[in-house]
Amino acid sequence: MIIDRLILIFTISENSTIRELLKKISVNQSRVIFVVSDSGELIGSVSDGDVRRWLVMNEQPSLESPCSIIANSACVTARDGLPAIKVEQLFSHKIVAIPIIDSRNRVVAVARPWSENFKIVEHDIGPSESTFVIAEIGINHNGDLGVGRELVDAALKTGADAIKLQLRSTDSLYRNSANGISEDLGAEYTLDLLKYSSLAEDDLKLLIDQIEAGGAVPLCTPWDIPSATTVSSWGISAYKVASADLTNHQLIQSLAQNGKPLLISTGMSTEAEIIETVGHLKALSCHFALLHCNSSYPAPYSDVNLNYIPRLREIGNCVVGYSGHERGYHVAVAAVALGAKIIEKHITLDKSAFGNDHKVSLLPDEFARMVSEIRDVDEAMGAGGVRTITQGEALNRLALGKSLVARDRIISGSTIAKDHIEIRSPGRGLSPNRLNELLGRKATREISAGDFFYESDIFSSAQRARAFAFRQPWGLPVRFHDWRSLVALSNPNFVEFHLSYRDLEIAQQSIPTLEKGMGFTVHSPDLFRGDFILDLASRDRVIRDRSVDELNRVIQLTESIADVNQFEARPMLIASLGGSSIDGFMSQSEVLDGYEILALSISRLNLGNVELLAQTLPPFPWYVGGQRFCNLFLDAISIADFSKQTGVKICLDTAHTKLACNYLRSSFSQAVEVIAPYAMHLHLVDCAGVAEEGLQVEEGEIDWVVLTDQINRLMPNVGFIPEIWQGHVDAGLGFWIALERLEKYIGKSI
Repeated sequence: MIIDRLILIFTISENSTIRELLKKISVNQSRVIFVVSDSGELIGSVSDGDVRRWLVMNEQPSLESPCSIIANSACVTARDGLPAIKVEQLFSHKIVAIPIIDSRNRVVAVARPWSENFKIVEHDIGPSESTFVIAEIGINHNGDLGVGRELVDAALKTGADAIKLQLRSTDSLYRNSANGISEDLGAEYTLDLLKYSSLAEDDLKLLIDQIEAGGAVPLCTPWDIPSATTVSSWGISAYKVASADLTNHQLIQSLAQNGKPLLISTGMSTEAEIIETVGHLKALSCHFALLHCNSSYPAPYSDVNLNYIPRLREIGNCVVGYSGHERGYHVAVAAVALGAKIIEKHITLDKSAFGNDHKVSLLPDEFARMVSEIRDVDEAMGAGGVRTITQGEALNRLALGKSLVARDRIISGSTIAKDHIEIRSPGRGLSPNRLNELLGRKATREISAGDFFYESDIFSSAQRARAFAFRQPWGLPVRFHDWRSLVALSNPNFVEFHLSYRDLEIAQQSIPTLEKGMGFTVHSPDLFRGDFILDLASRDRVIRDRSVDELNRVIQLTESIADVNQFEARPMLIASLGGSSIDGFMSQSEVLDGYEILALSISRLNLGNVELLAQTLPPFPWYVGGQRFCNLFLDAISIADFSKQTGVKICLDTAHTKLACNYLRSSFSQAVEVIAPYAMHLHLVDCAGVAEEGLQVEEGEIDWVVLTDQINRLMPNVGFIPEIWQGHVDAGLGFWIALERLEKYIGKSI
C-alpha cells in the first residue's frame, strides 16, 4: 500500500466543473477524484464511471455543471493513524483509492494499493512504459561550473529524460577527512578525487535550474543525510540512491520521508542485502525502483550479468533498471530488451579527463545514439501476450492474402460444395483455412462467380442494414463499384467516394449518377501510380509539383460529379495534404516550414467551386503496408492556426486525432474543442495506441460519451461518415454496426 500525502492531484474543489474533473481524472490516472470543500473537508468521491452514468442518464447533460452534484458522499474512508493493515483491508477491485481524513473530516492523504508503477514529473515509470533515460553528469564537471553548464547543454540535446548530479559532504561522509589521517589506497584516491571534483551547493542549484529550464528532469544523488536534507530543499522530484548506500537504511529512511520515488542501484550488494532493503522500502510505503549495476569502472562485460535483471524484478516486485559502467552503450540497449525501464549512463565531454567516471562515460553523440536505439527497442518490445495481426500486416494481408471465392454462380438456398469454391487473392473474404466450415452450408444469398465468401455465410445473423436517424447529415464511404448496393440497403444523406488513382483514369467514362436529393463528398487518393504519395508540403519541388497536378485532377473529377448530378451545393473534397517523412519526425522548424510550403501549394490548386478540406492525420500513417511519420495536422493548435490563416476547413478524423493525442500525450477532448470551430466534416471511428486506427466504434480508446456530447454541442450540423476499416465488406456489415452504436449517442427519433 502507498500512502500519498501529496493530495492535490487526487482532490478537486466542489466549485469546479465536471469538465475540469474529467481532466484531472485523466491526469492522475487513478480513475477517481475526491471532491472537497474550500476548507479541505471531504464531500465525496467521483469516478470516471460515475461521470459516464450521469451523462447517459441526463437528456441534456452539461460538462459545465459543478462536480459536487455527482459526488458519492458514502465513499469508503479511513481515519488518519489507522494501522496500515486495517486500511489495506478496505481495498477491493472496485476501490482503487481511499481518502485518509482527520478528526475534522479533512483529506490529509490518499491510500492506494501497492503498484510498481509511479511517476517522475510527467514521466510514467512502469513495465509497459517507455524507458526513462538518465544522463549522469555526477562529478564529470571536475569541479568547474562552466564545464557543468556545457555538460547540461550537451545532455539536453541527447533526448535524455533526466540529468543527474551528485552532492556529498566529505566531512560527514568520510571519517577523519579533515585531519590528514591516511586511509587505504582506494579510499584515499577517492577522497582526493572528490575534493578535486566537487561543486558548491549554490553551483549545483544553478545547474538544476538550467536542467529544468531545458525541459529535462533534474535528479541528484545525496551521499549522506546532510546532503539529503539540502537536496530535499531543492524540490527534486525523485532521489537516486548510490550502490554504496543500498544497505544504508538510515539514509533511505530520511529520503523516503519526502514522499518521492527512490531509484536504488544494487552494485556491490549481495542478494540477501537486496532482499533486506526491499523489505525496508515496503515498510516505508514509498515507491522505488531497483537498478541492476556492477560497480566496477569500467565493468568487464563478463561481470555485467544482465540475466539478473528479471530476478531483480522478482525480488522487488517493482520497476527495474540498469546503471551501466561498462564501455560503450550496446549493453544498456540490451538491458532494455531484458526489462530495464530505467537506464542510467554517464556522459562526458572528454573521456581522457581525470577520474574513472570519464572512462566509462559516453560522449554526447554516443549518448544521443543510445537514446535513439533505446526508443527503437521500446517500440519493438510490444506488449507480449497472444500474437495478433498488426495494422501494417492487416493491410498487406488484404493485398497479398488469399480468400475463398465462388468459382461459379451459387443460387440462394443451395448447398455450398467444394467444387463451388476456389482460392484467389486479395484477402478480403474468408481465409482458406475456413473451407471446411463453409462446406455443406446453405447459401443465404445469391453469390455471383468471383464473389467473396464472408463470415455471415458461415454464421447467418440478423441483417444489420436498416434506416438510421441522426441529428445531422450522415453518409457512407463508398467506391465507384459498390455505392449503389450499399445505398440500397439504408438511407444515407450522402455518399463519400473514396477514390483510387485508377478511378481517376476511368472515371470520366463512368461518372456516377446519384438519386435526386443524394449528396456526395470525395476523398482524394493518398497513393498514385508509381508508389507516389501525395505531398503538397514536400521540400522537393518535383514531388510538390506532381502533387498539385494530381490533386487538380481529383478536383476536376469532383466538379464533373457535381455537374452530372446538377449538384447545387459546393462539393467537399477531403485530402491528406502531406508532410510525412520516412525515417523519423521533423524538427519544429521543419514543421513550420512545411505548413508554409503547403499554403503556397494550395494557392496553386484550381479549386473553382470545390471546398478543400484538410484531414487531421495520425502520427504513424500506413502507406502500401508500410509505416511513415506524419508531421502536419497532428496537434490541435497548429491545425486551428493553419485553418484560420488559410481559410482551409478541416475534416476531423476522430481516430487520427486520438492517435495523435496519444502520441503527443495531450488531451483528445481538448483537441476536439480546439478543432471544432474549423471542422466541416467528420470521420467517426475508433482507435488504440498510437498506430492502430480504423477500429469499430466502442472497440478502442475513444470515450464516445464525451465525444458525442462535444459533437452535439459544438458541431450539431456537421455531416459524418463511419470510417471503419474494411467496413464495406460483407455487404457493409462494419458500417451498420458502427451506425447502430452511434445512434445511441447522436441519433434522433424517426
